[in-house]
Amino acid sequence: MASVDVEMVKCACPDCVCVVSLSKAVKRDDKSFCCDECAEGHPDHAGCDHAGCTCHG
Repeated sequence: MASVDVEMVKCACPDCVCVVSLSKAVKRDDKSFCCDECAEGHPDHAGCDHAGCTCHG
């Protein structure tokens, strides 16, 4: 079986539709998030502010 190097992953926030590169991802608890707001669980109910994404936690 061939091995595959993953460079992009979906943000771990369940409401987010963003895809983030592993090199730029915010890491929390072995998960990759697109931004601090998603990684912190949207404590202020603010979205990630990325174009086309409507997540607000």
